Amino acid sequence: MEEPRMRLGNDDAWLELTRIRADSWQITADWSSSLKADFTADLSAAEVMDFVARMLSGLRAPSGGRFSAAVTPGRNNPLTLKAEPVGDGFAFFARLTPNGDDDVCHLQMEIDPIATSELRETFSALHAALVV
Repeated sequence: MEEPRMRLGNDDAWLELTRIRADSWQITADWSSSLKADFTADLSAAEVMDFVARMLSGLRAPSGGRFSAAVTPGRNNPLTLKAEPVGDGFAFFARLTPNGDDDVCHLQMEIDPIATSELRETFSALHAALVV
């Protein structure tokens, strides 16, 4: 059975979150094959489900305004997504911190706009995979 995963972006800039073991997730990002991040983060299924729920809530908000969600708001956080409305979708600013809240070692990247319907589908699929 395939592990739960989520991928945002296109061939030029993308971010992926994939469970590799029960409480271990791989976070991978690539920007034009020039800047890359690839590291393991200890995350529980509950933390990821809460993150997904906050992302879906932001995508369903009637205002379509900007929002942000961190995978682990209560402790060292390896991933934060800031969503900025653009047309009928959202562009994302991703902040990855392999060593938690280490301001010295982080990657920030922008992901081009993605249609809201596609984003809802992506996050809903990850949620469904975690519920099983």
